[in-house]
Amino acid sequence: MIMPIRRELLAVSAGLLLLGGCALQPQSDEDDRLGELLTTSRFDNRIGELEATLATSCQLQETARQGQQDRLDRVGADVREIGSLVRALRADVETLHDEPNIDMPECPSGDIDALENKTLLGRTEWVGFPNIGTYLKARVDSGANTASLSTREITEFEREGEDWVRFKLALDEDAVAINAVRDKWIEAEVVRRVRIIQASGEESRPVVSLLMELGPIKQNVEFTLNNRTHLDYPVLLGRRFMMDIALIDVAQAYLHERPEYPGGEPAEMAAEDEAGDRVDNDEDE
Repeated sequence: MIMPIRRELLAVSAGLLLLGGCALQPQSDEDDRLGELLTTSRFDNRIGELEATLATSCQLQETARQGQQDRLDRVGADVREIGSLVRALRADVETLHDEPNIDMPECPSGDIDALENKTLLGRTEWVGFPNIGTYLKARVDSGANTASLSTREITEFEREGEDWVRFKLALDEDAVAINAVRDKWIEAEVVRRVRIIQASGEESRPVVSLLMELGPIKQNVEFTLNNRTHLDYPVLLGRRFMMDIALIDVAQAYLHERPEYPGGEPAEMAAEDEAGDRVDNDEDE
């Protein structure tokens, strides 16, 4: 397409020169410059520059169009994804209006019967020792294993080939007990021994079985013997005593009436002795 146009332009230029009467007139410097401008090589170079500029412009426009198309494609994909999320959210909202169908398991009747057959104890209770003849305050603590009784002057001896122990109750002046038994000697057979590990070292303590009553409970209970006068309660009841027969409600205290023994105060007077308890009592068992 370029070459025919160039030929036509050259022909037109030549005709214009002939019509201008240049056959008999001498050529001027201006005519020389015009001829120089119309040379074929310069014309070709100029046309080439125009073609390159036009091609570059077209390429830039195509690049810009392609970029816009890519952005439109990404926006369309984002819109479709948002639409999918909105539909899923709408479905979740609709399910919230439905009442959940929750199957509540029924409590086994056997577990309820087991709880009803157990005695409820407070964190502190009155306990009685019929064979010793006194009542004492006791701390109920599931964190302890074996029950403990505060004793002093513990002396071990043998009777008919069996190990026995003789002791007295270790009670401070503020401890509530029947005065007649404070210095009474008590004897009991040693049923076993326990090893106690403390910061000061290890020691072996005898364990005896004593008849004890607490509310409706009356049975033999195993007690380790050690001096508890540095603690708030002369008796500690642990897990071995409570197992299968009792539950603890730590928010309550003295749920059961104090036993009565000769020489002691009547049960209705116990409230005065209970009032002296500390709110917080720390045990080291």
